[in-house]
Amino acid sequence: MIRRLYNWTLLMALSRNALWVLALVSFAESSFFPIPPDILMIPMILARPFRAWLIAGVALVASVLGGAFGYLIGATLFDTVGQPLLEFYGKADAAQVFNQTFNDWGAWAVLIAGVTPFPYKVITIMSGWTGLSFPVFMGASLIARGLRFFIVAALLWKYGAPIRDFVERRLALLFTLFIAILLGGFIAVKYL
Repeated sequence: MIRRLYNWTLLMALSRNALWVLALVSFAESSFFPIPPDILMIPMILARPFRAWLIAGVALVASVLGGAFGYLIGATLFDTVGQPLLEFYGKADAAQVFNQTFNDWGAWAVLIAGVTPFPYKVITIMSGWTGLSFPVFMGASLIARGLRFFIVAALLWKYGAPIRDFVERRLALLFTLFIAILLGGFIAVKYL
């Protein structure tokens, strides 16, 4: 099943709509969707390494715009949308206590969440809710998401063929590791 999903994702990476799908997933992941864009970005770059920078750029722009939408959710829709999302991720009770500390260290929180498995959407919503400076938020988001997507793109562009062989030989192990990292990020949200 994993092999079929991997092959389907590679075929999707070659489709003419792949960049639009990547943009949609990147936007949604930054504000409410739990699946990271890397799941599409990596096979897209492996399928067409000459488009690595374009793919990373699309993921970056859509992700930062999605982060701005998450900020908007936190700033204007916190009671109706933001609070339920934070409850889903286990952060509703900590929100009040976290408010002032978050604004003191908000740029660092955005930077760290933007490059790690920590769910970035939690930080985007919290940034809007706590009133973190929007220019600070956007600057930190651009840096963090740019680092994340362009480092992945650079590695895949430079070492694409060997990485693709490695991925294809160890697909089940890598899928298990990916799920463990994803779950670890959600567990970190719940207990941090």
